[in-house]
Formats: sequence, C-alpha cells, structure tokens
Amino acid sequence: MSGIFYGIGVGPGDPELLTVKAIHAIEAADVLIAPKTEKKDGSVALNIAKPYLKQDIEIVYQVFPMVKGFAEDDTAWQANKAEILGLLKQGKNVAFLTLGDPMFYSTYIYVYRLLEKEDVQVVTIPGIPAFAAIGSQVGYPIVEGDDVLSIIPATAPMEKIEKALAAADNVVLMKVYKNSDDVTELLEKHNLAKQAVLVSRAGLPDERIIDDISAHKGEKLNYLSTILTRKD
Repeated sequence: MSGIFYGIGVGPGDPELLTVKAIHAIEAADVLIAPKTEKKDGSVALNIAKPYLKQDIEIVYQVFPMVKGFAEDDTAWQANKAEILGLLKQGKNVAFLTLGDPMFYSTYIYVYRLLEKEDVQVVTIPGIPAFAAIGSQVGYPIVEGDDVLSIIPATAPMEKIEKALAAADNVVLMKVYKNSDDVTELLEKHNLAKQAVLVSRAGLPDERIIDDISAHKGEKLNYLSTILTRKD
C-alpha cells in the first residue's frame, strides 16, 4: 500500500505558528523531504519543524534548481520525483516541508505538479505566509474596508512592479533583497516609502525590523525579506 505525500506549510519562522494539522502530519510522516538550494547548507523549513520531529524520522535533503519557471523534464526535478515515488511505494508517509504556505510562491507547487498525475495520495496543508505574520506582529493592518492589495515578488521586472504599485492601495513586496535599492526608489516615487515597514527573517532568531527603509539603502538584505506599505 502506497504512503501519503504531505505538502506542509511551516509558516514564516516561529515554530508555534504551525497549525495543529501540520504538526499531526509531521508526526505521521516516516520521511521528511527538506528542500535546499545548491548554494546553501541545511533547511530553514526543517529547523522550524524540529520541535515536532520523531526521533526515528528519516530526513532526505533534496536540491531544487534555483531557476525562474519550471521545466518538468529537467533532470533534477525528475530525480527528486523518482526518489519521492520510491519512498511512497515502500508504504512510507512522506512530508515535504516548505516556508510559508505551500501554494504561495513555493517550490512545493512544482513538486505538486510532478505528483498530481501519479497514482498517489497528496494532502496539502496550508501555512501562514510571512506578510500575514508580520502584520500581526508589528500591528500593521494589511487591508481594511475596500482597500485593494497587491502582492508583488520583488524579483519581477521593475516595470511590472511599478504598474502594480500604481494600481494598489496597499502593497506586500516579497523577496526584497538583490534589488532593494531600486524597490525603495519606486516606493519613494509612489509616496509609499514613509509608511513602509520591512521585516527580514520574520519569526527567526535573527529577525530584523526596519521602519525607515529610505535610510537603509545600500544594505545587504536576506532573501527572506518582506515589505508592507500603504498609500496615505
């Protein structure tokens, strides 16, 4: 009998923000898939989930290509898929851990697409995205009344970001790091910089909160950085 594949959102960083359902799935898992990049050791998602791991849990690190888009026939993707299917066919329950929510800018989406046509049971468990946790933590309402919210990956082209800024009342900018100065200048142009708050590595021990983003131009940011802002 084939095992169950769980896609589990572990939230932004605080282990106490995992849902009860997520914890139960982690406890039911025989194997944890911990995603990592070619350039980094360890897994942030795994560290968040550590308080809930069984002593005999098997941990499998899988490297996923850090590329834009998704090519199903890519060698690395197919190798990861084959490894997961092999574990499931052994009757093992397999949990894939991902930061935030599994269906929100997550590598899990591509894993799900690889498995959804296979004869396996897939259970996806939502998690708290970073911007929602940040809004609650710093007392920053994200939307109210009839506000229009834009959620923008800062990795998008600048012209696309600018169009989204112009159309929205409130803005969430995610993955603000490499082009943070360009993003800050756009926010200044649209009168969105003064009300902005930037949080890096929310809920993690080295969390950082910046209220005046214009004063921090030129600083190197972590890729787990999010900006919340709104128009006057």
